[in-house]
Amino acid sequence: ISQGARERTDLLVRDFQAASALNYGPVFEEQPVHTLFPEGSAEEKVTLACRARASPPATYRWKMNGTEIKMEPDSRYRLVAGDLVISNPVKAKDAGSYQCVASNSRGTVVSREASLRFGFLQEFSAEERDPVKITEGWGVMFACSPPPHYPGLSYRWLLNEFPNFIPADGRRFVSQTTGNLYIAKTEASDLGNYSCFATSHIDFITKSVFSKFSRLSLAAEDARQYAPSIKARFPADTYALAGQMVTLECFAFGNPVPRIKWRKLDGSQSSKWIGSEPLLQIQDVDFEDEGTYECEAENIKGRDTYQGRIIIQAQPEWLEVIADTEADIGSDLRWSCAAAIPFLFFSSNGFILLFAQNRIEVSGGELRFSKLVLEDSGMYQCVAENKHGTVYASAELTVQALAPDFRLNPVKRLIPAARSGKVIIPCQPRAAPKATVLWTKGTELLINSSRVTITTDGTLILQNISKSDEGKYTCFAENFMGKANSTGILSVRDATKITLAPSSADINVGENLTLQCHASHDPTMDLTFTWSLDDFPIDFDKSEGHYRRASVKEAIGDLSIFNTQLKHSGRYTCTAQTVVDSASESATLTVRGPPGPPGGVVVRDISDTTVQLSWSRGFDNHSPIARYIVEARTLLSPKWKQMRTNPVNIEGNAETAQVVNLIPWMDYEFRVLASNILGVGEPSLPSSKIRTKEVPVPTCWSGKAGSHHAWGQLVISLSPTLRDYQNGDGFGYILSFRKKGTHGWLTARVPHAESLHYVYRNESIGPYTPFEVKIKAYNRKGEGPESLTAIVYSAEEEPKVAPFRVMAKAVLSSEMDVSWEPVEQGDMTGVLLGYEIRYWKDGDKEEAADRVRTAGLVTSAHVTGLNPNTKYHVSVRAYNRAGTGPPSPSTNVTTTKPPPTRPPGNISWTFSGSTVSIKWDPVVAKADESAVTGYKMLYRQDSHSAPTLYLASKSRIDIPVPEDFTHAFVQIRVTGPGGDGIPAEVHILRNSGTSMMVEDSVTRPVPHAVIITTNSLVMVALISYLEL
Repeated sequence: ISQGARERTDLLVRDFQAASALNYGPVFEEQPVHTLFPEGSAEEKVTLACRARASPPATYRWKMNGTEIKMEPDSRYRLVAGDLVISNPVKAKDAGSYQCVASNSRGTVVSREASLRFGFLQEFSAEERDPVKITEGWGVMFACSPPPHYPGLSYRWLLNEFPNFIPADGRRFVSQTTGNLYIAKTEASDLGNYSCFATSHIDFITKSVFSKFSRLSLAAEDARQYAPSIKARFPADTYALAGQMVTLECFAFGNPVPRIKWRKLDGSQSSKWIGSEPLLQIQDVDFEDEGTYECEAENIKGRDTYQGRIIIQAQPEWLEVIADTEADIGSDLRWSCAAAIPFLFFSSNGFILLFAQNRIEVSGGELRFSKLVLEDSGMYQCVAENKHGTVYASAELTVQALAPDFRLNPVKRLIPAARSGKVIIPCQPRAAPKATVLWTKGTELLINSSRVTITTDGTLILQNISKSDEGKYTCFAENFMGKANSTGILSVRDATKITLAPSSADINVGENLTLQCHASHDPTMDLTFTWSLDDFPIDFDKSEGHYRRASVKEAIGDLSIFNTQLKHSGRYTCTAQTVVDSASESATLTVRGPPGPPGGVVVRDISDTTVQLSWSRGFDNHSPIARYIVEARTLLSPKWKQMRTNPVNIEGNAETAQVVNLIPWMDYEFRVLASNILGVGEPSLPSSKIRTKEVPVPTCWSGKAGSHHAWGQLVISLSPTLRDYQNGDGFGYILSFRKKGTHGWLTARVPHAESLHYVYRNESIGPYTPFEVKIKAYNRKGEGPESLTAIVYSAEEEPKVAPFRVMAKAVLSSEMDVSWEPVEQGDMTGVLLGYEIRYWKDGDKEEAADRVRTAGLVTSAHVTGLNPNTKYHVSVRAYNRAGTGPPSPSTNVTTTKPPPTRPPGNISWTFSGSTVSIKWDPVVAKADESAVTGYKMLYRQDSHSAPTLYLASKSRIDIPVPEDFTHAFVQIRVTGPGGDGIPAEVHILRNSGTSMMVEDSVTRPVPHAVIITTNSLVMVALISYLEL
């Protein structure tokens, strides 16, 4: 740099430094707001506020519609501090957009725009209104036709005289959009004169006007009933700003007066809905409320519907803003702004920067400076705007030119270092531009070598230190503004060493252990010991008494662990530390205990007395699993009891077993426990509840009609008698039977103990005819006693009547619930065994229908395995042993769309005290996917704890965590009417704030979880396993 240029720069620097001492540019504390001034108001002025914090104090200017306002002595405009006061405002001259401009020696900033508008309400037209004549019982509408006005009005209607206002009672409705009056069904009391009453509300000023009266006369009553017809409708597209309240109107004529219902076609009803029949109001709308809404008017004669969309828009909102910055002269700088709208621009000291100017380049949301000069200092603003508003982000740029100065950050005067260790000596003078740094030891210039390193930022690093390295070390710093130096003295001390390191150990749960750690150090320095478990520091005060220091001697840092638990397993590191160095040694502690709970108990292959169980292995807790135990409980015996299994002893490597000797037709829950040489571990979560199959009560014999036999037959079924109970050779049965109500008995001999049935044929036997039957056994020694009389029926006939009122409702994208009214037992010629549900896709033939059967008298069924977003036809038939009856009239149901396939992404978290806040990007459903109504998050702190399920309505959640929290595993997925989506899995660490996505995020069963819904008071414990 030339001497002349340097002198000019020095002069600029001195002037700039003198001006910038404790000074800063304007920062708005109050900005003008949109103002509405009532025409004809007694108030003779309007004030637009503006105040900025600045040093030196700011001066103010104002712009109207982009043009600066001249403040002349006799002008209607004057400044009061920074406020603009307009005297005797006039709409023709003063309505427009205003901005405040604040300036001082550091720069200029421009406020947001604020509009000044004038409110007014003119009188109704003086023309007489036509009378209205309508047949009594019909609906009628009176048009308000309000006069010119600004802003909007509220409306009421007068009947005959003031203040006889017409109430909104369901039969009558006043639209607050048009002011029109609707009467759904006229009555004799409606006869009279009607006037529209309109009111304007501007601040504290209220003005009302009313129209000429219109007379309503009624013709002879028409008592006929008719279906609804919607007359007052909300727009096909309703645009709303996020955060506002949206009101939709819907009113219908009809006799009887229709009822109004609201629904959202592409989502569920929100808790923000405020319903009063003709109106639907949604508070604080956001993008989740966007969609298609339907109004339904219904009475006993029919229904009418109307649909329209709500479209949510938003004012500009910053995603990234510029901030006050100090930069070195000659350096480069890049500032970025980002907003959720496309149009961004920058301004410098109130002037818009649209194109590259010398060393300044503007590109989208970036402002780039190359080779900063002092004149670049000033106030800069980033501006984002759309049709709903404009937002400003301001920042001050200070370009610095400083000679090196060590006063704030000198080299440390005394620098202790350990023998054979490493020492780092920073050199960080304040300087702009960045200074060139040299180091000396005494008079020797230091350069990089195997033991000496001087980093690019001027830091000196000495390695493998010896006594000869002691001495004075000086840092010399220089830039074009000047030079400076700072000196420190290096003192070499004895190194810290671990003399007795901890040893790895294996112990059992509940035992005590001491890990030894001794160290030597320089006697002139203090020595401290710290311990960590798996790299997380141990807090002795929060260890619940498990951790204690074993000695108070300075050179001994032994760690005692009492009543060890499984969570105490891991790698323990002892660190002996002085102010100059440290030494560490590690050892592994393995805590053995009973196995952890098995997971995912699933029941299948259910029969009358057996089931097949399967499960997944839990943690063996460092001791091999020896065997498994199966327990069960029933409604009759709620206590868990050990069950008999096949095999009897379930080996530790097994993951399935058969449970035997169960009671038929009984509800069971099962759980599995693992054991090893250290004991029996915690049980798994209960399985889902199942019911074993039913069987006939075991008796010597039973009689029933088989559906495979023809009419004209009586089939008496027999239960074979075991040989142990035959009491001799030549065993057989003697049957006696007669039609119920007759007198004579018929007899038959069945000579074999193995016989399963006896058939009596007679063409006169009708379907399902009752017979009285007795039986006795015989062998070669004689006949036994005769049994009691039992009733047996001949072959059944298929049902002749069909169920009715069949209803089907889609539950998820692949499931539906079906219900019906049962057939009357008196119409049956047989025993009703249940109902058969048939369902087939629209376009398929009924012959290709899938079928589901129920047992007993239940009148509903849950059907799974359906295709998403598919229309199905459904019919129901009764069945007995003879077959199925006629079908019910079919009904239709359409399954919901499937849940979104994309898992939540960009998961992040932050800790605040005893709470972790987890956020993720919202998942937006595609057109062929169901809406997202919320999120499910499965949270598990470690492998030994039961998982917890949280429900969240938005893409963030706050979870309480214990103070000693270190890490947790989390699964997050969307949920909605179509079911649950694919999960994203993350591993949360307290010392990390970014997501760690786990590749294997396949959905899998998760046992017994606790559901906690955020923003509500509901907690539900799931008894069966839950698939998220």
